[in-house]
Amino acid sequence: MNKETVEGLAKATGNKRFAYDSFRRLLDMFGDVVLGIPHESFEDKLKGLKAKVGVQDDIDLTAEHLKELCDLYEKVYDEHGKEFPHNPMDQLKACIKAVFGSWNSGRAIKYREVQGITSLLGTACNIQTMVFGNLGPTSGTGVAFSRDPGTGKAVLNGEYLVNAQGEDVVAGIRTPEPISTMEKGFPKAYEQFIRNVHTLEQHFKDMQDVEFTVENERLWMLQCRSGKRTGQAALKIACDLVDEGICTPEEALLKVEPDHVKQVLHPTFSAEALESAVYKENVVAVGLAGGPGAAVGKVVFSTETAEEMTKEGVILVRETTSPEDVGGMWASRGIVTCRGGVTSHAAVVARGWGKPCVVGCDDIDVDMKTKTMTIKETGEEFKEGDVISINGSTGEIVRVAIETTVPALEGEFGKLLGWADEVPDVCRVMANADSGADAQKARDLGAQGIGLCRTEHMFFSPSRLPVVRRWILRDEGLEQVQEFQREDFREIMHVMDGKPVTIRLLDPPLHEFLPHSSEINEKLSKQLGYDDSQALASDIEAMHEENPMLGLRGCRLGIVREGLTAMQTEAIIHAAADLIEKNNDAKPYPRIMVPLIGSVAEFKNQALLIKRTAERVKKERGIDVPYEIGTMIEVPRAALVSDQIAGVTDPEDGKRLCEFFSYGTNDLTQMTLGISRDDAGAFLQVYKDLGIMEEDPFKSIDTEGVGFLLHLSAAKGRMVNPELSLSICGEHGGDAASIKFFDKVGLDYVSCSPFRVPVARLAAGQASVKRRKDEIEPMSRKDRVVKTSPMA
Repeated sequence: MNKETVEGLAKATGNKRFAYDSFRRLLDMFGDVVLGIPHESFEDKLKGLKAKVGVQDDIDLTAEHLKELCDLYEKVYDEHGKEFPHNPMDQLKACIKAVFGSWNSGRAIKYREVQGITSLLGTACNIQTMVFGNLGPTSGTGVAFSRDPGTGKAVLNGEYLVNAQGEDVVAGIRTPEPISTMEKGFPKAYEQFIRNVHTLEQHFKDMQDVEFTVENERLWMLQCRSGKRTGQAALKIACDLVDEGICTPEEALLKVEPDHVKQVLHPTFSAEALESAVYKENVVAVGLAGGPGAAVGKVVFSTETAEEMTKEGVILVRETTSPEDVGGMWASRGIVTCRGGVTSHAAVVARGWGKPCVVGCDDIDVDMKTKTMTIKETGEEFKEGDVISINGSTGEIVRVAIETTVPALEGEFGKLLGWADEVPDVCRVMANADSGADAQKARDLGAQGIGLCRTEHMFFSPSRLPVVRRWILRDEGLEQVQEFQREDFREIMHVMDGKPVTIRLLDPPLHEFLPHSSEINEKLSKQLGYDDSQALASDIEAMHEENPMLGLRGCRLGIVREGLTAMQTEAIIHAAADLIEKNNDAKPYPRIMVPLIGSVAEFKNQALLIKRTAERVKKERGIDVPYEIGTMIEVPRAALVSDQIAGVTDPEDGKRLCEFFSYGTNDLTQMTLGISRDDAGAFLQVYKDLGIMEEDPFKSIDTEGVGFLLHLSAAKGRMVNPELSLSICGEHGGDAASIKFFDKVGLDYVSCSPFRVPVARLAAGQASVKRRKDEIEPMSRKDRVVKTSPMA
C-alpha cells in the first residue's frame, strides 16, 4: 500500500476507515520489522492522538483520525532517518529479506538457545493473499485452542475481536472477548468454526491452536498447529485422548514433552497459603490466568534488567511482551502484563516454558519510563526491586512474598508414567542417591533401584568429618568409618528392599576431605591428633597433587590405601546381612562398583579383594547375601579394553568377576574431550555461538566421540558376556536427548538424580516408542547393542 492505493482501497470497499486502518498497520509493522524503527515510536504517536481526540480504544478512531495517524507515522520514518518505499514490489522484496534476516536476530538466536534448537539452516517465507478482519462490525479475528491450554479440560478456549486484525489479539494490543461470545455476532461462522476445530483435532490427534479471520461474516481458517500447553494440561490431554479413543497410550506418550513433566514439579501456593489472611489481604490486583504455578520475585521492567538480575529471582512486568522480550522472559521466574489475553504472546510463551504468568491485568498501570507498576484503585506503587508474588493459575498479584510448595504427583501424572514404564523393551530408570531420604524420594518418583550411591557423600557431616580426617592423615579410626557406612548402607537398602542398590567405592581425591590452610588452628590440630598446627599443615601439604582429578583417586585409592576396599565391602555386606537377620523377608541387593579403572589388572585386583571379603563376611554371619561386582567405565582406556574386563575370571572357581558396566559419562566426557566440566563455562558459550559446538557436552552426550566410545565398550563387553548389565550414571542420565541415544545403544537402565526420575521415565518410554517405529524388525536390547555396534 501507499498514499495512492490507500485511496483506491477506500473507494473499492466503500470503507475509508478500513483502508487507513490497514495503511497505518503496514506503516507501523514495516517500520518495526523491516527497518528496525522501535515500535514504541509509533505507539507514542497513537497514544498521543487518542488522548488528543479523547478516546480509549483504537477502534474509536474515525477514518479522518486514522488518516492523520498515517501522516504522523510517516514523520516517525523521517525522525529515524528512514524512508518508507512506496513501490509495492520494493515493499514485498524488503519484507521477504526481513523474514530471512530474522533468523539471525538476537531474539531468534536466544529462542533457539532456550529451546535447544540446532542444525537448522534458516527459516522459510510464505507469501499469500490476505483476508481482513478490520472491515467493520461484520468482520473480526481470533485465536482458539480445541482444549484449555492451562488445565487440559476438553472445552474450546480462545478469544476474538470484532473489527480487528490478528496482531491485535496475539500482541495483546486490545483485550479480546471470550470465543464463546462470537456465537452471537457470527452464528454461522461460529458453527462452521466449531466443526473445523473438531475435524482438525481428530485428524492430528492432538490439541489444536487455530487462528482464524471472519471477513464480512465469511470464515477463513488461517493456520493450525499443536497448541502450547502447561505441564498439567499436557498430562490431562494425553490421558483424555486415550480415554476418548483418539490415541493409543504410546501415541499419547509422544504428545508430552520432558519439560511438561518438569512443570508439574514446579512450585505453587499450597491450599493453606491460599486460604491464609496473609494471602487474601495482600492481593492487590487480578488479571487473567496466563501461565501455570506461582512465583515470587523482584519486579523488573526490561529484558536487560531481567537477564542481569536473574540470579536474584525476578518477575518481568510489561505493558505487553513481544518476541524481543524472550530473553527476559526466560530469565524471569514469572511474567505480568497489563494488556493482552490468554492467547497473547506473553501467555503463549509462558505456558510453553512453564512460567507463571498474569496477563491483561487492567487493575495496574505500567510506566516504562519511571519503571513503576501502579495499582489503579489505590495508587500504590511498586518500583524496580520490590518483591511481589503472582499466581498464574488465578491471575492474582500479591504485594508480599508467599511461600511456595511442590505439588503432589498423582492422577494423570502417574497414569502417563505408568504407560512409559510399560512400553516394550524400555530402558529402565534408576536414581543417584546417597541417603535413605534420597532413596525414598527416588522410590516415590518411580525409580527401579539405585544406579549410583556415592560413598564419599556420607563423610561430610560435622560429626563424621573429624573421624574421616584422622583416618586419612593418621591411618586411625577406620573401624568408626566402617560403622558410618554400614549404618547408611543399611538405611538405603531397607528403603529399596528388593531393588538393586549400586554402591560406588570411594572415588574422589582424599584432599577434598581435608581442611584448607585458612581453617588450620590449634583446636583443630588437637582434634585430629596433632601436637601443633604446623605438623598438621605439613601433612596436608604432603598430600598436594598438581592435578588431583587425574591423581590418587578411584580404584587407585583402594589399591594404595590398605584396608579401604575391604572396609567398604565389609560395611556393605554387613548392612545387608543386618537387614536379613532382622527380617527374613528382607531382600537387600547390593551391587559393588569399582571406580576409575583404566586397566584389566586394576579391576582384577579390586574385584578379587571384594569377592574374598564379601564371602568371608557372609561365612562369618552365616547369612547368604546376594551381591554383584562391576565397574564404572569412565576412563577411555577402560572403554577400549572392555572385552578383556568383561572376561576377567576368578582363578579359584573360574567364574566371571564383572557382572555390570556403569558408564560414568561425566569423567568419560572430561577425559575424552580434554575439557574440565568445572571450568568449561568460561568458553563453551563462545563455542556454541561460533558453531564449534552445538550443545554443551556435559548436558547432552557427545554421540560422535564419547558416545562412540560408550557404544564400542558396550558392544565389546556384550560380545564376551551377553548377560552383562549396561547402564549410565552420569548427569546425562536425566537428559532426554541423551536417553534416546542410550536406548538405541541398548543400555539396560539410566540413573539420574531423584527429581529427574519422572522426566527420565517419560524420555525412556518415548525413546523406545520412536525406535520401534523406525525399526523394520524388532530386536531385543542385547541384540541391538551388537547389531548396531561399530565393531560388528
